[in-house]
Amino acid sequence: MSFRYEIRLSGAGGQGLILVGKIIAEAAAIYDDKNATQSQSYGPEARGGASRSEVIISDGDIDYPKATDIDLLLAMTQEAADKYAGEVKSGGIIVADSDFVKSPPEGDFAVHCLPITQIAEEKVGKKITANLVALGMIHKLSGVISEESVINAIRARVPRGTEEVNIQAFKYGQDLVD
Repeated sequence: MSFRYEIRLSGAGGQGLILVGKIIAEAAAIYDDKNATQSQSYGPEARGGASRSEVIISDGDIDYPKATDIDLLLAMTQEAADKYAGEVKSGGIIVADSDFVKSPPEGDFAVHCLPITQIAEEKVGKKITANLVALGMIHKLSGVISEESVINAIRARVPRGTEEVNIQAFKYGQDLVD
């Protein structure tokens, strides 16, 4: 049976979830030589409305690009946690931003609820890097893509001149789950 790992990144528009989805998919497909798909959806509001990005990583063909049996859920808002926790498979992982998720979901999955946005603001000095802090946590908890591939994808995807601060945020996220 082939390996398949499903990640759903959810929260509000403007939190950089689509960028993180693209970084994960690129890290897997281009740098780690796995198969990957990335899809996204968001409400009519560009910022503040619901936002979701999904990444499927596999060593075989991916015949359906939507997450149906979620291994890892990132919930950056309470609404996202409430809406998607029920779709996380038994033994899966939920990463939640405790700055916005005040009632973490309960179930047959591990929950890592930490102040992601606060850490981005305090450690990196830029609240906007919370998505990369979350990416560091996702990388460490999932173990499905290599650190080198993620760093290469960050360098390729983030705006020029912000590569190092984004890599720093990624590393802070990794340290949160050591």
